[in-house]
Amino acid sequence: MFKRFILMVSALFMSLSVMATEIDATQPYDMIMKVSDKAFSRLGAEQDKIQADPDYLKVVVEEELMPYVNYRYAALKLLGPNLKGAKREEVLEFIEAFRAYLVTSYAQVLTQYTGQDVKFGPEPKIDEKTTIIGVKVTIMDSPRPNINLEFKLRKDKKTGEWKAFDMIAEGISLLSSKQSEWNTKIRQEGVLSVAQELEQLAKAPIRFEGSK
Repeated sequence: MFKRFILMVSALFMSLSVMATEIDATQPYDMIMKVSDKAFSRLGAEQDKIQADPDYLKVVVEEELMPYVNYRYAALKLLGPNLKGAKREEVLEFIEAFRAYLVTSYAQVLTQYTGQDVKFGPEPKIDEKTTIIGVKVTIMDSPRPNINLEFKLRKDKKTGEWKAFDMIAEGISLLSSKQSEWNTKIRQEGVLSVAQELEQLAKAPIRFEGSK
């Protein structure tokens, strides 16, 4: 069941995507609302190109999604206590490997996008001290049950801009689940070993379900 949540999330993350000059990233809720139409429109308009070359979804993710994902913060949060004693160059390689892994992961799940409607929850209250918020979203997936999600966004204290760093599906944090999955391996084999594994995973071609 959780897999279905993840399969749907990338389409929703795409609601963070549009040229930086066209949105105000200091207003996280409005940012998500205003850019969603353009993001979903691109997926619909370029379906022929995507069907002919599924790896093109990686380009879409790079251009439309990654500028609005705080992959560095997410990677460091994922490493957690494993940062202690780790070499700086290995941590930097892990961050870049994690970013590449996210690009491929989101591109792969975008193959599941079939034009589902999205409804946003109420705007979260934000004051000058707020640095992390959640934006609740419901994906209307009839005739199957709707999918309840919450995106976690973090404010950059220097720029005042917000970026997404985690997604919670039915109460389960994607970041925390990955931390649990990789934590033991990082402790046993080291940061660099996991970074190299992520680099290999990132090279995987994008495939539609049922394709060979």
